[in-house]
Amino acid sequence: MLRAILEDIRAVRRNDPSAHSWAEVVLCHAPLHAIMLYRVSHWLFAKCGLRLLGKLVATFSRALTGVEIHPGARIGSGLFIDHGAGVVIGETVVIGEQCVLFHNVTLGGTGRYHGQRHPMVGDHVYIGTGATVLGPVIIGDYAKIGANAFVINHDVPADCTVVGTPARIVKLRGERVDEPLPRTVPPLGAVPVELDV
Repeated sequence: MLRAILEDIRAVRRNDPSAHSWAEVVLCHAPLHAIMLYRVSHWLFAKCGLRLLGKLVATFSRALTGVEIHPGARIGSGLFIDHGAGVVIGETVVIGEQCVLFHNVTLGGTGRYHGQRHPMVGDHVYIGTGATVLGPVIIGDYAKIGANAFVINHDVPADCTVVGTPARIVKLRGERVDEPLPRTVPPLGAVPVELDV
């Protein structure tokens, strides 16, 4: 956990030009505080089995920072959240190493699945301001999701850029394209739910 927190601190220095010193980063960067408190809540929730205590720490973190990260989410080291306000990360979200999220990003579910019901984000992924990614989708390594893009039940291939509502691929492996996103094939852990409407 300590190694991951150190890498999270380095991620702020690497990604935020307004972070002028280590002391400023540690003392004044609210999204970093949210990530550090997430690491504690995840340890309590997932590693120690103290689920209620883990959720209490997460609730305190949300009130303090405006960033909501469920303690059941699995987040790799080096996560950088810029500004942070309004970020929501659901219980079964998986985020890889060295990812960047901006404010008002939602990584959530659709209500259609139990089990693995939230996005699985690869390594070195960039998700822009206000982007919404819903369902058990897979976001490939080095993908970029533009500001206010809307991705629901469609995977985002590795090394591409997607924009729009609904999101479309506009760059794939460095080449400009205009393609729809591939439909998500739910992972084995995603169990469909019958919705009573």
